[in-house]
Amino acid sequence: MSEFWPIIDIEYVDAYPWVILPPRGGPLAPMEEWDDIQAWCHERAEDLWLDRELDPGPNGVDFVGTTLTRCAEAFCPPDSQHWLFLHLDHPTDLPIPVCVAIGPAQRPREETLRALTLADDPEAVEPPVVKTFKAERLGEGLTTFRYVPQDDSPHLLACVRYAWQVEEHGADVVMWTALDDLPRLISASEDLENLAHSLAIWIP
Repeated sequence: MSEFWPIIDIEYVDAYPWVILPPRGGPLAPMEEWDDIQAWCHERAEDLWLDRELDPGPNGVDFVGTTLTRCAEAFCPPDSQHWLFLHLDHPTDLPIPVCVAIGPAQRPREETLRALTLADDPEAVEPPVVKTFKAERLGEGLTTFRYVPQDDSPHLLACVRYAWQVEEHGADVVMWTALDDLPRLISASEDLENLAHSLAIWIP
């Protein structure tokens, strides 16, 4: 089976609201910089405080570095092949994790997009809200919003997904996030939509 080479291109993404972690597995995964994920997250925490022009105090860098490390370990463990975007308004916020994955296009298109966005999720507490969405660089796709129950919490999980099939590159792309803090998710909705518009595909 030949290697699938199209990858996510983040050149157009506004990095300010995001901490961006590239795939930790696959043919183009970073190597040396991921040997010590804890050290990388600590350095990124320092950058966050500097970028926001805020005083971290005596413990701010360590606190944020630990938060980023835990997110990296939870949402992009070794060998995972998706991108992770952590949304932060303030360095000490609990990040909103947004994942983006790419793979070979599957047919039929509409059925694939509904599957990738879980548009017919039987676990949803009510029928998901399903809409077409035309991204600036990936073209027309599908987006869904749904609520699902959590096994270990009484709070519903609010889930947002976007998916596209990009015929030019023979690729399917999916972007997803989930949070049990709906007001926080709503406050980040503009940044989420901007991220969806900013994603592109590159073939090395």
